[in-house]
Amino acid sequence: MAGCACEDKQIEVDQFDGRSPAYKRALIAVIAINAVMFLVEMSAGYLGSSQALKADALDFAGDSATYALSFAVIGAALRTRAMAALIKGASLGLMALFVLTTTIASAFGEASPVAPVMSGVGFAALAANVASVFILLRWRGGDSNVRSVWLCSRNDAIGNLAVIAAGAAVWLTGSFLPDLIVAALLASLFVKSSISITAQALREIKAATNKPTYLQRES
Repeated sequence: MAGCACEDKQIEVDQFDGRSPAYKRALIAVIAINAVMFLVEMSAGYLGSSQALKADALDFAGDSATYALSFAVIGAALRTRAMAALIKGASLGLMALFVLTTTIASAFGEASPVAPVMSGVGFAALAANVASVFILLRWRGGDSNVRSVWLCSRNDAIGNLAVIAAGAAVWLTGSFLPDLIVAALLASLFVKSSISITAQALREIKAATNKPTYLQRES
């Protein structure tokens, strides 16, 4: 059993850490895509009175910021990269709380989302996120810092599909409930990813603590 534990730590330490010119270029491209889509989708969310669009726009904003953090710690020691991933995990949790709070508040409002705006912008956001997913596909299995970027991009693509479906449901039913349901589901997806990122980061911090020689090699 002890041997298995050591092997697990070895795997954690040896995972791809982002030190590749190709990965850095890919990450810069994805940061730019997310920043632009945040501005587009948040504006559409307010114009179309859609909580689902606002929730997805916040995901774009969070991704832009956390991807920039991921870029900043590339090449740093394992513990530093894992701490950055912990910050990203916490930010996803806070984002989920914000989305749930605003969704509950919107349930008592009178504004109904504009279905064509929801679906139209949802398709544009989906195209942007599918592009990001394919750009990052080859690096989806790296350390917690690298993997968190992949998970956030994947979440975005799933979220966009949900927003498009919600727009169709709003149009068919004339009710705002599908919009609120999708916003709540997106919040739950943020929580799940937050837990996954945090758990891997904590394992890497433990591995770095128990294997100081690896930290020395990375420094």
